[in-house]
Amino acid sequence: MKEKTAIQELVKGIWDENPVLVQLLGLCPTLAVTSSAENGLAMGLAATFVLLCSSFLVSMFRKMIPGQVRIAAYIVIIATFVTIADRFLAAFVPDISKSLGPFIPLIIVNCMILGRQEAFASKNGIGRSLLDAMGMGLGFTFTLLVLSSIREILGAGTWFGMRIMWESFAEWGVMSQAPGAFITLGCLIAGANWINARRKA
Repeated sequence: MKEKTAIQELVKGIWDENPVLVQLLGLCPTLAVTSSAENGLAMGLAATFVLLCSSFLVSMFRKMIPGQVRIAAYIVIIATFVTIADRFLAAFVPDISKSLGPFIPLIIVNCMILGRQEAFASKNGIGRSLLDAMGMGLGFTFTLLVLSSIREILGAGTWFGMRIMWESFAEWGVMSQAPGAFITLGCLIAGANWINARRKA
């Protein structure tokens, strides 16, 4: 298989290999914290930070980590940066940190993060691993932002806390609840599949 260029390595995670819409990874935080655009953006940025930093270290030490303990080593590395992200949010944006609750610490077991270490960072150099991590992080953040924006606008009539819908707008209560997350994500996945099918045709 022909090796991807640097640009292809970066952009593949935004659409063609989007972790949520295509690979269906990291769905727990995707469904749980996207009731507002602020939460979606914060979770996406936190996951991107962890993905970038852990990919850097895993790629750097990939030849030194014994194969028998590689998963445990990856988890320790990921947990270190998750703790940094969690404490940063708690210190500087406590309201968002409280709103996200346990889902920031749970980034440690996010299959998107661990999967990229096993499938890519452990097999490639630092440069390509960072490009891959940035692309996947951008794709994850973009999807969470779109999903949370739709839910907040329809569920509360606001976007990032600012009122954007007319005063008489009837808020869709279901969009602020779990069924709204499933319905919206299902529509986004269906839309992505339709677009990909059209592109191939």
